[in-house]
Amino acid sequence: MKKLIVWIGILAFVVSCTTQQKITGQKANSVVIENKDSTQYQLTILDPQFENWYTLHNNPSQYRQLSYYENWNRQYAAAWDAKAANPMRYPFFQSIIGYDPNVEYGMKLNHKLFYYFQYVEHVLNIPILSGGGPHVILN
Repeated sequence: MKKLIVWIGILAFVVSCTTQQKITGQKANSVVIENKDSTQYQLTILDPQFENWYTLHNNPSQYRQLSYYENWNRQYAAAWDAKAANPMRYPFFQSIIGYDPNVEYGMKLNHKLFYYFQYVEHVLNIPILSGGGPHVILN
C-alpha cells in the first residue's frame, strides 16, 4: 500500500512538472501587438525575464530615431513571422507578430519591440535574422 502511494506521488509530481513546463514554454515566447483603440497600441511580451532585462537596458540617453527602430522591426518581424509559419523547424517562434509597416506604433512600442528582438538574439542566443542584426551595445 505504501509503495502504491509513493508511486502515485511520484507520478503526480512528474505530471505537474511537465504541465508547468509546457505552459511556461508556450507563454515565454509570445509577442502580441494589440490595438487598444483606433490610435493606441500595446505590446505584450509574456516573458518575465525580459521585463527585468529591459528595465536594466532601457536607457533613454541611448535612444535612436524612430525610423531606426521601425526599419529594424520590419526586418525582424518579417523574419520572425516566416519562422513562426514553420513551427516544426523553429519551435521557439510560436506566435506571429504581425507588425504592419504602414501603422504608426510610436516610439515606445517600437523601442521595446526592438529590444525584445535584441534580447532573443543576444541573451537567449536564438538567431532571428539570417544575416545578423545591428551591432547594439547592451550594457
